[in-house]
Amino acid sequence: MKFAIIKERKNPPDRRVVFSPEKFAETKTKFPQGEFKVEASNIRVFPDHQYKNKGFKVTNDVSDCDVLIGVKEVPIKNLIPNKKYFFFSHTIKKQPYNRKLLKAILEKNIELYDHETIVNNEGFRLIGFGRYAGLVGAYNGFRALGLRDNLFNLPKVETLADLDAVKAELDKIELPNIKIVLSGTGKVAQGAKEILDHLNIKQVSDALYLTTKFTEPVYCMVDVMEYNNRKDGKVGDKAEFYADPTDYESNFMPYAKVSDFFIAGHFYGNNAPFLFTREDAKNPEFKINLVSDISCDIDGPIASTIRASTIADPFYGYDAQTESEVAFNAANAITVMAVDNLPCELPKDASEGFGEMFLEHVIPAFFNNDADGILERAKITENGKLTERFAYLQDYVDGLE
Repeated sequence: MKFAIIKERKNPPDRRVVFSPEKFAETKTKFPQGEFKVEASNIRVFPDHQYKNKGFKVTNDVSDCDVLIGVKEVPIKNLIPNKKYFFFSHTIKKQPYNRKLLKAILEKNIELYDHETIVNNEGFRLIGFGRYAGLVGAYNGFRALGLRDNLFNLPKVETLADLDAVKAELDKIELPNIKIVLSGTGKVAQGAKEILDHLNIKQVSDALYLTTKFTEPVYCMVDVMEYNNRKDGKVGDKAEFYADPTDYESNFMPYAKVSDFFIAGHFYGNNAPFLFTREDAKNPEFKINLVSDISCDIDGPIASTIRASTIADPFYGYDAQTESEVAFNAANAITVMAVDNLPCELPKDASEGFGEMFLEHVIPAFFNNDADGILERAKITENGKLTERFAYLQDYVDGLE
């Protein structure tokens, strides 16, 4: 079995890679029966020579390899037929802009494995960049606060070497007395929590958060059963909510009335109630004036997220009364950070963490007859057809929806 790390070709360039040189070398040591190559790249966060120094062949041609591993979508013209590919395809939610990509993958008889579809028996994702999205998203929120209120001037994450440098910058700032609500409990929310804890912001229970005035910065972490209620007034159930959220309504307003800063680190499922609507944001008691929307669902559960922002220009303002975009520091506006590719700002740490997960969960499956069913569950296409698990994408492929 021959494996290759492929060059990222999507624009704007993404400097991340699935394996750092160290982690790829560890993979080679653990699985000496495999062959491992690296496609040459001039944009990768780890330069080619670092892979060469670890004994890897770095080449412009990886067409002799069986398994091609990347991060972002591979342009159609660069897809090599009859191979196994791993990358974020952005097709499993029927994203219109990638329909042609999935069609081409089927036509070229490619076996596609999407990083998002690598799940355990219970359906929980095993690998991803979530933690790094949370880390960068929370940091960017504080950067917006400092710039908007002339409190401090944090540098952009992309100008810093790594996570240690990010945390060193946070050590230099002093925060005002603010209340922060963080939604979610998964990898994204835990990444954001890491930043809040590094800043020594005290975490308090939601009961205390909702009823108490503090003289220091505090934060509260809320899960779906805190910010949603059953419409009939009965006690909610998390499993029931995930299976069918239509019997629920948002209970986020109590938090919005006492919070200054909202960090959105939750996963938003189809048909779930919006956390706050445009009408909610017009309420005179709505107090949130800064949102770091790491989840970044446009025109979705967070009314102020009217578009994605960019690493180059990460902040904008939302005027709740006119429902329109204004300057990020405009008076009475909600300052919004809604960058949708946050882990790109921390490519070294994100790549190192991703490789660790990929080595633990995916590579062994190629050498143990897929004992845990990892590859079987993750495989989207095979023999020019969609697999049974992903047959729901057929109408999307055919352009019928």
